[in-house]
Amino acid sequence: MKPFQQPLLRPALFLDRDGVIIENRANYVRSWEDVTFYEQALEALRRLRDTPYVIVIVTNQSAVGRGILTLAQAEAINQGVVAHIRAQGGRVDAVYLCPHAPDEGCACRKPQPGMLRQAAADLNLDLARSWMVGDALTDIQAGQAAPVGHTALVRTGRGEAQLPLCQKAGLSGYLVVEDLLHLLPYLL
Repeated sequence: MKPFQQPLLRPALFLDRDGVIIENRANYVRSWEDVTFYEQALEALRRLRDTPYVIVIVTNQSAVGRGILTLAQAEAINQGVVAHIRAQGGRVDAVYLCPHAPDEGCACRKPQPGMLRQAAADLNLDLARSWMVGDALTDIQAGQAAPVGHTALVRTGRGEAQLPLCQKAGLSGYLVVEDLLHLLPYLL
């Protein structure tokens, strides 16, 4: 009889969607026509394709909870984002979406770590060797609450404007980079 072996835990790269991979929209990304990719993010995802990281998009989509779009519409946009990344030679392994409005008090909406913890359980991930990358204070807070081993704030999207909020919140131990492509030297 063979002894029971624990499955090998894998590191993850958790990525916020809007502001990291695609541009933010003041009135929400409501349809595929609102999606504009950052070319540097597509290049980064191409270079990350053959790495050991499990690449997971974790995205707050309060437009669903606010009744601006349906869950099916939000999921279709995510499917389009993943399909485009793959068509460009990149890789995304999973997408987790929080559809709740900010006042619903759910455990999945960043800054809560629910999406990261759920992905870790579902995908057999080692949070201590993982990264959370976002363009907002809430992304950094979610990563540190999970806790993942590393957090990074990109200056794209809302990142430049959110940096003072991170500093004011007294957060430390997070990396600041220009964009997802500039994070690669720290990952590889």
